[in-house]
Amino acid sequence: MNARELFLATVNFERPGRCLFWEWGYRSSAVRRWYEEGLPRKLGIPSRAELPDGRSIFHNGMMGFWWSTFDQDVMAYLGMDKGPRQHPVNYWLCPAFEERILEEHGDWYLWIDTDGCTKRELKDRSTIAQVLSWPVSTREDWERIKAERLRPTLQGRLPDNWAQLVEELKTRDYPLIIGSNNGFYGTARKLLGPENILYTFYDNPDLIKDMNSYLADFWIALYDQVLDQIDADAALIWEDMCYKAGPLISPVMFREFILPCYKKLTSFLRDRGIKTVFVDTDGNCWKLIPLFIEGGATGLFPFEVAAGMDIVEVGKTFPSLQIMGGLDKRAVATGKQAIDEEIEAKVPFMLERGGYIPALDHTVPPDISWENFCHYRSRLREMILATR
Repeated sequence: MNARELFLATVNFERPGRCLFWEWGYRSSAVRRWYEEGLPRKLGIPSRAELPDGRSIFHNGMMGFWWSTFDQDVMAYLGMDKGPRQHPVNYWLCPAFEERILEEHGDWYLWIDTDGCTKRELKDRSTIAQVLSWPVSTREDWERIKAERLRPTLQGRLPDNWAQLVEELKTRDYPLIIGSNNGFYGTARKLLGPENILYTFYDNPDLIKDMNSYLADFWIALYDQVLDQIDADAALIWEDMCYKAGPLISPVMFREFILPCYKKLTSFLRDRGIKTVFVDTDGNCWKLIPLFIEGGATGLFPFEVAAGMDIVEVGKTFPSLQIMGGLDKRAVATGKQAIDEEIEAKVPFMLERGGYIPALDHTVPPDISWENFCHYRSRLREMILATR
């Protein structure tokens, strides 16, 4: 079976010959370390400054960004399956804000990024930028962005070779995902900022409701046009709305501000034949899982162990929930005994339960050696193949 067939069988809780050999994603610093420790370098990866927006994290596997093919050396050496790909469509600001430098000060500068955020950053991009302001601070800002950059048309949102891609995608052997880094908490946070959004729930609740209602209709309108041309195997909603101790907003607030939009979007997706809807949210999401399910989500990832997420307990509590990830990256950094214990404690039950794609509980960090990562993937492969 190819990767697409394995994915569809797995999310349907069927018993394919094996589950997928996927990983959640990799930090570029981890892969650079691995080249020094024995990973054969064939394609290599660009420097941080050469990555889009200076990113230090890149994904293939479960995220499937079209620009992110920098993990091909890892995948080839370890015999990984083809990862999913997202429709190469811009579901966000169009046109994006123009990147421009506002001020220069020695080794750092102030600039505006494509999301309209003003940032303070070192010129060598060796550290994460400090965000000073976000594109929305007033209702007028939001109305202007709606009118100028969030119009529900595909004009300007498709790659130049879209027609060719559509034909190629019809014969794909990997899953195709509709959606991107879009969600009803995550996207509002990108517009307002992580602190301002929390204040806005209380100070201006009508603005949050209008944002999410408009975004739901906006994405439905875009997805509808895309799905008229090419289908999808699953949908992705990105939130990152939890931290180590729990959700950033209460379940009551989720029900009021976010749940109606989930129901609207997932109802549309089901009507268009898309039955699998994954939510990507970090942190401890225990209290929100029932609401995600009520809203029409069918699966979640990455289930961060350090935040109290135990995929065995989640799998028992929510037996029909599709699960990806959930293996403790800290154990893989520790050594072979810790790796074996982590895999043996979780993977046999999860494979027997079904609906599970094993992987680490977030991107692979640079404190994981190449030797440890190879041992982890080897033990995982052995266990997966032994359960066929």
